[in-house]
Amino acid sequence: MTLRLYDTATRSVRDFVPREAGKVGVYLCGLTLQAPPHIGHLRSGVNYDVLRRWLLSAGYEVTFIRNVTDIDDKILVKAGEQGRPFWSIAYANELILAESYRALNVLAPTYEPRATGHIPEMHELIMKLIADGHAYPATDGSGDVYFDVASWPTYGSLSGQSPDAMQSAGDAPDRGKRDPRDFALWKGAKPDEPADAYWPSPWGLGRPGWHIECSAMCWRYLGPEFDIHGGGLDLTFPHHENEIAQSKAAGLPFARYWVHHGLLSIGGAKMGKSAGNALGLAYVESLGVRPVELRYYYAAAHYRSVIDYSEDSLREAATAYRRIEGFVQRAAERVGAGQPGGLPAGFVAAMDDDLNTSAALAVLQQHLRDGNTALSVGDDVTVRTTLADVRAMLDILGIDPFDPAWTGGGSSNDLRAVVDSLIALALEQRAQARGRKDWAAADAVRDQLKLAGVAVEDTPQGPRWTIGEQG
Repeated sequence: MTLRLYDTATRSVRDFVPREAGKVGVYLCGLTLQAPPHIGHLRSGVNYDVLRRWLLSAGYEVTFIRNVTDIDDKILVKAGEQGRPFWSIAYANELILAESYRALNVLAPTYEPRATGHIPEMHELIMKLIADGHAYPATDGSGDVYFDVASWPTYGSLSGQSPDAMQSAGDAPDRGKRDPRDFALWKGAKPDEPADAYWPSPWGLGRPGWHIECSAMCWRYLGPEFDIHGGGLDLTFPHHENEIAQSKAAGLPFARYWVHHGLLSIGGAKMGKSAGNALGLAYVESLGVRPVELRYYYAAAHYRSVIDYSEDSLREAATAYRRIEGFVQRAAERVGAGQPGGLPAGFVAAMDDDLNTSAALAVLQQHLRDGNTALSVGDDVTVRTTLADVRAMLDILGIDPFDPAWTGGGSSNDLRAVVDSLIALALEQRAQARGRKDWAAADAVRDQLKLAGVAVEDTPQGPRWTIGEQG
């Protein structure tokens, strides 16, 4: 079965056929860095990481570009409020974003360009649009340059909106525009904005508009035409609509498929700083939910669905993942961890069907039931093959418990060795107490471990422990 993806531009699920056989170019609209990321932002990174892993598993060479927007109206507002340089705010939030993605086992992009690093490419696109009659400098002395929406007959086709029903673009005063719907490609320097937020241009000192940034970076790293452009559903209009118009008007064929993920809401409202309901990764961890469990929470829902966040649903996902993790650990203790095996046909079919991770996880759950049955009857052959299949499926989703991202590295390995030694000592003390039939002392050791978040299970092979919720 061929991978099929829902294409927003055609409003249909289409067979995925790359522009060049064996190679795929993907551009994901990254975060605007006015504030640290919340878990709604992080869903985007995980969703497209699963897509990337699936393409890689199919043998494609994937060039994956995920930008960051480090110059924008919102960042400049924060700079004014905080009395800090705009670039200081952007860079601090970029570091937090990168660390959050690492914590969630999101593969590093092939390149992660910053908008401020691509001003020359933006100038080149804008000059071409002006020369071809699709853009114009404002005549009010502002130094602004606008895209002429009326010059592009198919404007609105991605979002399905009629230009006649559109309101003002709202990104600059209407006084310098031919039409209120026209959007800014370049914004002239303003006296009430930071003095270091400007670059020289043919139209005077200024900075780029939001939309031209992504068109320039797509062009720079993926060429005139590429395969997949991704982003949140909320970017469809105006951002992606404007990207298409300005890119194609400049003669670039641009993206072949438009893939949008659903948003993460809370209480039915979009999560965001302005709404006062933004929750970060640190908050999730404060609930006793690990990053791997948050990643499972994202993967359990289809990427195009809306996730309405609640602590209960997050904890349910964490519990479900711990059951998967428990089987992997018990099976590995029995037959060895081995290596990920082949992917079951049902899992492959589900993933090829527009990345249907919900159906894919149903296949995984059936394998877990078979594996647990095999463990209970001592069928080591079935345990070994099932473990390999389960690990292969978990690897695609980025949640294999034996992935080095979750087992730790460097100082994390050192810490794990210390924890292992301390728990081994406690279990030895418990074993000695049981040996002399001092059940109260043995139970006290177990209860203290439980309070520390360590669950002890007695098995025919001896006691085994796992990290769980604190008592």
